[in-house]
Amino acid sequence: MDNQNFRTERLLIRPTVMEDAEFIFALMNTPKWIQYIGDRQIRTDKDAENYIKKNMIPQLERLGYSNYTVIRKTDNVKIGTCGLYDREGLEGIDLGFAFLPKYERKGYAFEASQALVDKTKKQFEIDYLSAITVPDNIASQKLLEKLGFEFFKTTQLKGSELFVYKIILNGEH
Repeated sequence: MDNQNFRTERLLIRPTVMEDAEFIFALMNTPKWIQYIGDRQIRTDKDAENYIKKNMIPQLERLGYSNYTVIRKTDNVKIGTCGLYDREGLEGIDLGFAFLPKYERKGYAFEASQALVDKTKKQFEIDYLSAITVPDNIASQKLLEKLGFEFFKTTQLKGSELFVYKIILNGEH
């Protein structure tokens, strides 16, 4: 499992595990998560454990990547997540990120996501990554562009309009 962990200057990034349930519960119930990502009906730590067990761990076991918990090295505080998601209804693998409000706008999302993009280029056989945002999530769109993603198209997923961004990693698409 340790080869699935990686570090940046300020962060430890490791696969999300059952012990992260309390943190995942808190993150998934922040106003921006609910506004921009959607209400996943996570109402208790137990719901978060079940979500990790049913959604995150199986993908990690199947593909070798999934959701990662982002931990600040200076104090070992869990501050956010980033990950690679095999989403139903979406072509390709999707990069996603979310951070607790007090850790936003400090460069952590860029740092973690850039490290994950770099790891993906080196370690996984993925030619390109997609990323989706709702049209009014300007901060995420700017971050994706800073990472090198380009607007690709608009799509519908589960009744919502989404912007799809794409970055070529290996080869051409």
